[in-house]
Amino acid sequence: MKMEMNFCGVGFYLVKDKKNSDEKELVLAPFQGSVACYRIGYGKGVCGTSWKMGKTIIVDDVEQFPGHIACSSLSKSEIVIPIYNSKNEIVGVLDIDDDKLSTFDQIDKKYLEEAMQLLSKSIYK
Repeated sequence: MKMEMNFCGVGFYLVKDKKNSDEKELVLAPFQGSVACYRIGYGKGVCGTSWKMGKTIIVDDVEQFPGHIACSSLSKSEIVIPIYNSKNEIVGVLDIDDDKLSTFDQIDKKYLEEAMQLLSKSIYK
């Protein structure tokens, strides 16, 4: 997707146990693009906020998102879609960043959410 759509970053973060803690965090999984953060805390940045709120977040300008984590200076806009297992628990997020402002819209949200539902059904039966 990164190469076809020319986004500056496309990747998955999976919910994992934090080492030496009872807490969980998002850990970078399959990813393509420029620099990405390796670990993200619950409620931190766009990815952690999507995880905490349990909903897709579209950010037109990452500089305007409170608490945005600047992993790459190329990123200007972002969409993050939560991924659920069969028990309706969030097990990860899909994170897509672009180097242009206001790249993502409600159509992207609709189809990316549908794609994540299909992916989830095939993995978490």
